[in-house]
Amino acid sequence: MDNCKLINPNWAQHGYIQVYTGDGKGKTTASLGLAMRALGRCWKVLIIMFTKGGDDYGELNSFMNLSPTIKNNLKIVQAGLDRIVYKNNETEEDVKEIKKGWDLAKKAIKDDEYQLIILDEANIAIDMGILDVNEVVDVLKNKPEEIEIVLTGRNAHPKIIEIAHLVSEIKPIKHYWNTGIAARKGIEY
Repeated sequence: MDNCKLINPNWAQHGYIQVYTGDGKGKTTASLGLAMRALGRCWKVLIIMFTKGGDDYGELNSFMNLSPTIKNNLKIVQAGLDRIVYKNNETEEDVKEIKKGWDLAKKAIKDDEYQLIILDEANIAIDMGILDVNEVVDVLKNKPEEIEIVLTGRNAHPKIIEIAHLVSEIKPIKHYWNTGIAARKGIEY
């Protein structure tokens, strides 16, 4: 059944820059919920996962099992190795993968291929100095008018916050990790 017809031909005319940051749980989850909403409206969606690789993520399994019509509007790129990258475990191969993902993001933005682009953990790649904040700001400032772009990750740079139209800080109040509970399949990944 093809229920993905052009619902909003003007893509709401204007796309904004959103940032989900902070030390709390749920930044990527919020952006992927937005991706599902956009896909449900027949938008073309690109998700680039910086600093994350591998295939042991429940959300990737879910996205791969969407209907063919919806799945045709989605592209997911993992710009990372089979682990999560932090400042203390970064390698040259990590840098290479992240920069390759950024090159793809720049091309997709310039070519105006998607209505929604999610740059998952881009804030971390900027914070680590792998992506140049001034270059990212320049690309975002010069994006096509109608593209919505979301950046996730802790430590959003003040320059990114300044140009964003929406910034949500996810703050932990209480987390079971503090009691020694490990990440759980289906909940954290």
